[in-house]
Amino acid sequence: MSDPMRPPASPHHPGTTSQRSDAPRPRAALRTAVVWEVLQDALDRRVKATGRESLDVLDTGGGSGNFAVPVALLGHRVTVVDPSPNALFALERRTAEAGVADRVKGVQGDAHGLFDVVERGGFDAVLCHGVLEYVDDPAEGVRNVVAALRSEGVLSLLAAGLGGAVLARALAGHFKEARQALTGPDGCWGAGDPVPRRFTAEQLTELVEGAGLRVGSVHGVRVFADLVPGVLVDTEPGALEALLKLEEAAAALPAFHSVATQLHVLGETRGTDGS
Repeated sequence: MSDPMRPPASPHHPGTTSQRSDAPRPRAALRTAVVWEVLQDALDRRVKATGRESLDVLDTGGGSGNFAVPVALLGHRVTVVDPSPNALFALERRTAEAGVADRVKGVQGDAHGLFDVVERGGFDAVLCHGVLEYVDDPAEGVRNVVAALRSEGVLSLLAAGLGGAVLARALAGHFKEARQALTGPDGCWGAGDPVPRRFTAEQLTELVEGAGLRVGSVHGVRVFADLVPGVLVDTEPGALEALLKLEEAAAALPAFHSVATQLHVLGETRGTDGS
């Protein structure tokens, strides 16, 4: 499985050096591998459908480029919108180091005022990762990013999962906080919770469909990774690769969506061929 921690070989740019190998991957890959696999496949399908080697991709809340840089390494043009000047500065440095500065543009802004800084209907794909947790109106936020898509395009939506937080607090012995997250209106476990809102898979699919897209797929992210002791993954030979394969196997199964730390939904415009 490929992931953004290892920049992929571009099928559209033969000069790009392949980074796929059997070498051990960093533990951070557990946070990105499933999402990257789905996203890369969606982008490849858009390339085939459009006949264009380079797509226009919008990454809202893209920060320092965890996804923007790997997407640019595939040969696509990426616009990153983020409210943090520090994140955008880090993005600039990171793109320069990766040799993709000419394909990544960072602009300061947020989902609410998105069209103050980018073109409406100007993108083949939109990434909305870790944004809905912080906006005042998630439905409006999804409608806004969907409005950035061309008539045929895809939305990659990643948000915090409710069940994963409940399970994690309970296993840590914080039963009152677990119950608060479970029964509260926003999935928040208390005043010290750094995440103000969490979602179920059903809630996210309703938001995507309510914005006029059809749901192409739903995946659970970090189903097991946040529950496994770090010392085991870091010291047991082969444990990381085995855990990555387990995460991949469970990600698409609805039974595990309810306990995932994050949920990923791929939305597609009605005219997009999802085959």
